[in-house]
Amino acid sequence: MGKFIYDGNQKVEIEDRALHHLQVVITTKLRRGEPFLFTWREDASVGGGRSSVWISAVSDLVFKYASPGQADLNRHWIEALAFTANAPTGLYLVHEPDGAAKAEPGQPAHAYS
Repeated sequence: MGKFIYDGNQKVEIEDRALHHLQVVITTKLRRGEPFLFTWREDASVGGGRSSVWISAVSDLVFKYASPGQADLNRHWIEALAFTANAPTGLYLVHEPDGAAKAEPGQPAHAYS
């Protein structure tokens, strides 16, 4: 289980594979100069509910992974996450679509429209 850490004090545990896909979407949006809202559900162990943070180029972000290797990327999942990030409600974690389409070697995984 990895961690997404925002501005050093807001932390959420996210499974490594999902975190890797979120990292691709988040960094792509920031490279494009597109700030956005990121929302997640809190675990019941910390009181439940949900949290949202505004992510921009000045945000301090850390993606901390439990495993040393990188997960294979699923283009369809990246596109689904990017769709939410571009919506008025902002980025939130959606389930990985069935029929995974892996990014091909040599092609950037963040090359989505």
